[in-house]
Amino acid sequence: MDEVILVCVYYGPNGERLIRRGGKIANMLNCPLHVLTVDPLPEDELDIEKIHYIEQWKEAAKEHNVQEFIIKYNEKRPVAKVISEVAKQKHVTQLVLGQTAQSRWKEITKGSIINVLLNEIPFVDIHIVSVSRELKDQEGFFEKGVRAYLRKDSEGYRLCFNHTLQDVCDGVFYKGIFYKEVGTDFNNGVFKFMKDNHMIEVHVCDDYVKDFLDLIPTAADTEVKS
Repeated sequence: MDEVILVCVYYGPNGERLIRRGGKIANMLNCPLHVLTVDPLPEDELDIEKIHYIEQWKEAAKEHNVQEFIIKYNEKRPVAKVISEVAKQKHVTQLVLGQTAQSRWKEITKGSIINVLLNEIPFVDIHIVSVSRELKDQEGFFEKGVRAYLRKDSEGYRLCFNHTLQDVCDGVFYKGIFYKEVGTDFNNGVFKFMKDNHMIEVHVCDDYVKDFLDLIPTAADTEVKS
């Protein structure tokens, strides 16, 4: 029987790692590779952080010759049901997914997605990749992302957390997500935003973005980013 690999990813630092693992297996077996993610929200309700993850996954998918990148938006069914449906449609024989450690009590009370999948698609081999300690530690470098703006002034682009109609009229600003470094009293960290349908990531130092010159709009590009 021909092999077909399906990698399931969800928002977080483990997605690219799962795609790489699936890519290695597909390369060894010389077989098709698919990637699936499931979101209960419609596509137009995704926040910038989720869009950022999807962009990263698509880049990783290109590197590993993924045949199809599947996104199931506005999905109200249990995730396991959606995974099993796609697995049957694509004739999947091996499934790669990640699972963080959970207590035995939580598994008993809420159930395990692995157990559901074993019942739904018993013909599929399941590879479970745990989140590494290194990835967990990296998450701890920044606080949870908050909505923020980069507003142009005489010194460059300044980070702020609110804006007015006058700000929109006065000049260009960018809306995005700010991730503050843990343990700093000032606004130092990373700001992520969309520009020309691409996710841009810049560093913020003491409220200002310093390495921004190539992103500053020209006179012919004064459209307000909102």
